[in-house]
Amino acid sequence: MAAAAAVVPPSGLEDGVSRSRGEGAGEAVVERGPGAAYHMFVVMEDLVEKLKLLRYEEGLLRKNNLKPPSRHYFALPTNPGEQFYMFCTLAAWLINKAGRPFEQPQEYDDPNATISNILSELRSFGRTADFPPSKLKSGYGEHVCYVLDCLAEEALKYIGFTWKRPSYPVEEVEEETVPEDDAELTLNKLDEEFVEEETDNEENFIDLNILKAQTYHLDMNNSAKQEDILESTTDAAEWSLEVERVLPQLKVTIRTDNKDWRIHVDQMHQHKSGIESALKETKGYLDKLQNEISRTLEKIGSREKYINNQLEHLIQEHRAAQAQLSEARERYQQGNGGVTERTRLLAEVTEELEKVKQEMEEKGSSMTDGAPLVKIKQSLTKLKQEIIQMDIRIGVVEHTLLQSKLKEKSNMTRDMHATIIPESTLGSY
Repeated sequence: MAAAAAVVPPSGLEDGVSRSRGEGAGEAVVERGPGAAYHMFVVMEDLVEKLKLLRYEEGLLRKNNLKPPSRHYFALPTNPGEQFYMFCTLAAWLINKAGRPFEQPQEYDDPNATISNILSELRSFGRTADFPPSKLKSGYGEHVCYVLDCLAEEALKYIGFTWKRPSYPVEEVEEETVPEDDAELTLNKLDEEFVEEETDNEENFIDLNILKAQTYHLDMNNSAKQEDILESTTDAAEWSLEVERVLPQLKVTIRTDNKDWRIHVDQMHQHKSGIESALKETKGYLDKLQNEISRTLEKIGSREKYINNQLEHLIQEHRAAQAQLSEARERYQQGNGGVTERTRLLAEVTEELEKVKQEMEEKGSSMTDGAPLVKIKQSLTKLKQEIIQMDIRIGVVEHTLLQSKLKEKSNMTRDMHATIIPESTLGSY
């Protein structure tokens, strides 16, 4: 647990401050880049690490006899019913770990009520949930990972867990062991063949230039004091011990560099000799294969000529049949064109026929319809009644006119008689 706590996860949670995605699903939706579809996989991996820090194997899985979820369990759809039950169980356990009492959901509980209770607890922690509750019914997806991740963070805050800086182990540099036969070289041979490259990380090797300078200064000092060194006072045993102690530091190690041109030249010579030896072995096989291929090609050519000579009459027949086929196809194309034209004319005639039939049907329906006849009869009856009334009126008018004429005639007759009578009386007188 201490090692896990020392490693900084990819989430980068410092001092209980939530990540950019942790402030709400709405912020993750506002800025969605090309990798937004894979963001929930990262959240799910962070969630698994936080659950391990909360010891969910012992506190949840073993008590409820559940299988540990995979690293992408809530990111991919596998079994929606099982995933939703696992989501509700894990959310309830995290809410309890965060110090809030929450009943463990049962299998036959109302999913809408369970989701509503989980979201209300999430909002009570100060987290936002700007998405519909139906997004959690499937038991997988970005919103499910977000809710569980937020609850896991709150549980870690409640138990006082903080992310620490990673402590990297110190790696010990292993010294390369080189055999003594290849490692020990004389200085004269070293000067003739190689030039030693000075490196900063080689602390156990002696710089030859510095050694030469020190030797020169020692020789100058010794020449000035020749009279003091006339007899050695060093013990031979101590000298041997000192030689054995300093001997490992006097070894010169030449490290092979793959970029050295000498190594490349040696490799080129080795490859050239290998190619030449392989060419000597394969050249005979290639020549034999070439001869066999040439003989096979000659046989194929001769067989082809023989087959062409034998099948010449069949080829002529085939060509004639091809010519007849092309003529038949041409006639077919011409006939097909005529058929197309006649089909178009037939369609036009059929359309006109349909129109005529429709007109005939309309006229027939109008002729067989009795409503106009009834109207005509009613009109005739009305017209007869009006004629009778007009005849009566005409008779009345004629009678009135006749009476007026008779009256006028009687008046005229009376007037005539009145004029005639006085004249007769006058004549008598």
